Amino acid sequence: MERRSAIKNLAMTFGGLVSLPAWASGWNPDSLGPISTLPADDELLLGAITDTFIPETTTQGVVAPGAQSLKVHQFAMRMIRDCYGEPAQTLLQQGLALTNATAQQTYSKPFSDCDATQRMDVLSKLTASTDPAGPGFVDMIKKLTIRGYMNSEYYLINVEKYNMAPGFYHGCVPVSKVAINGGR
Repeated sequence: MERRSAIKNLAMTFGGLVSLPAWASGWNPDSLGPISTLPADDELLLGAITDTFIPETTTQGVVAPGAQSLKVHQFAMRMIRDCYGEPAQTLLQQGLALTNATAQQTYSKPFSDCDATQRMDVLSKLTASTDPAGPGFVDMIKKLTIRGYMNSEYYLINVEKYNMAPGFYHGCVPVSKVAINGGR
């Protein structure tokens, strides 16, 4: 029994790794290719939502770009289009409409015109909403924003100090007899 479950888990892990698109790690806006799943207004709204989750910050004079600056919303749109099913695409459309409607009801202006505190309040209201589209949408976009930001080329190079090939090859290093014989 344990062997069957181990083989099953191994197969599921391998399948998950194979199904992850190659562009999803170390991506930049140019590597995503053309994305035209949303109208321009909805794309701006999605950019504002992702920027609410990860805003641009300045620490000791160093500016760290936010999610909107890195175009994480395009990453989210591409993931939803290529990797998620039709229900997620419908949830995206419903969630964007619900976000703007909640901002209009609460602050009498669109979500994009709200300040950071008002935006967080609107997203909190969506999370606590009885409409199932609200919490599902916020959760999906929040997870995709974090995943997209942490897998972006900027984050991997500047924050994680990622090296494609760790270590370096030095071809002109003399080899000593001690190193060849293992110290004997």
